[in-house]
Amino acid sequence: MARRLLLSCLYSSVAMTDWVFRLSSPVSVGSSDEKLKRTTQLTGAKRTVCAITGKVVFLDIIVNALRDIGETHVNECEYAELNDCQPGLCNNTKGSYSCNCAKGFQGDAKKGGECIPLHKSQDRAVIEGVGEGVAGAAVAMVFVYWGAKRRLRIKCRKDFFKKNGGIMLQKMLFTCEDHVDKGKIFTEEELKKATNNFNNAKVIGQGGYGTVYVGTLENKTQVAIKKSKMIDQRQIKQFVNEVIILSQINHPNIVKLLGCCLETHVPLLVYEYITNSTLCHHIHSHVGLTFGMRLKIAGETAEALDYMHSTTQIIHRDVKPSNILLDDELNAKVSDFGISRFVPLDQTHLSTSVKGTIGYMDPEYFRTCKLTEKSDVYSFGVVLMELLMGTEIRFLDRPLACHKGAAAYLASLLTDDALILALDDQIKKDEYAEVAKCVAKIAINCLDLEGKNRPTMGEIKQELKQLQHVLFSKDVQSI
Repeated sequence: MARRLLLSCLYSSVAMTDWVFRLSSPVSVGSSDEKLKRTTQLTGAKRTVCAITGKVVFLDIIVNALRDIGETHVNECEYAELNDCQPGLCNNTKGSYSCNCAKGFQGDAKKGGECIPLHKSQDRAVIEGVGEGVAGAAVAMVFVYWGAKRRLRIKCRKDFFKKNGGIMLQKMLFTCEDHVDKGKIFTEEELKKATNNFNNAKVIGQGGYGTVYVGTLENKTQVAIKKSKMIDQRQIKQFVNEVIILSQINHPNIVKLLGCCLETHVPLLVYEYITNSTLCHHIHSHVGLTFGMRLKIAGETAEALDYMHSTTQIIHRDVKPSNILLDDELNAKVSDFGISRFVPLDQTHLSTSVKGTIGYMDPEYFRTCKLTEKSDVYSFGVVLMELLMGTEIRFLDRPLACHKGAAAYLASLLTDDALILALDDQIKKDEYAEVAKCVAKIAINCLDLEGKNRPTMGEIKQELKQLQHVLFSKDVQSI
């Protein structure tokens, strides 16, 4: 009887809201909705209805009950509620079932799965395989490309290093005595890191010669890195020699050359960083240089030039206010000694074999192409004029005639007793008149057209020192 009742309920299809059996051990009839809910929660039974009573029953429990009373085989494939297969894909087995795709198909035959034709599956496998192969090849090509690029970059650095005299410089540095300061050979990567890959935000100077960047080395030292546009390859040996000499110089009024990088197309020069801009900026932006400050700067510049002429025989060749830097205490620091002539010049420079800035260039050097220490003396005379007058002295059009005009102009100011009127407004005071005249006379001697008639930088240095003492004794507050 129980078997027929259970089987009758198993075939039911009428939906109702209550239930008839709560099958446990032993089988009992009747229960409450609350027990029904608990049964559902505890057993996870699937709910259907009984056609005999019109009540809700649980198929999983019924099936188990049938097995308990001797009905050992139930075909789950006949009831959608008892299997998870897609329609028509259920394969009944003893005590269980399986979900299998039809012949010629493969995949997942369960509900929510997909069975696809075998040839499409194979095509998909081929496509996926090809896709994976292409992706793998692409990744491999990227690695090969970057590897080749890296090798090329390394080769270029080695070639540039050799072309720019790197091997020669290494040998010369190796032979230097241990107690002597040696310039460092920087790698390109070090300087890229110091300047954030030569970021434009790091630019502190720019012109026809190239670009100057401020950078910070790994040891937190700030440096100025000069990146020129080109270099005369015929003078590489001389360039290397002067790198050795200049890197060994420690003078308070000369910008220290810390080293260079030879792994780039054009060598990069690394200098100490001077914080307070150039003399050119201070003169022409009217930031308030007193007469005493100007005289001090002139004296320190003369000391630097005299030191280089007397100890290294290196000629600057491009003495001008923009190559005289000032630190925070307004101490003069002359930059671009010697090496500056190996790099190209901006539009104010001549493009012939004679190199220098028009307006500051020695006319004798322009005429004969022979550079001497007296060429620096002439340029220094022009700087003295600018310090006195606060204006840029430019007789630009005809180099020979104009330089004669510069000396004659100063001489006329002295003759007419009009020098005080020509002085920069910031230093136009009667108490400076006598000292200013003496400075003007030094400038006139520097501007002589014949180099042999000009004083040496050593003589100029001594004269300026004496004038500083005179000025100091007259007006302590103006120094």
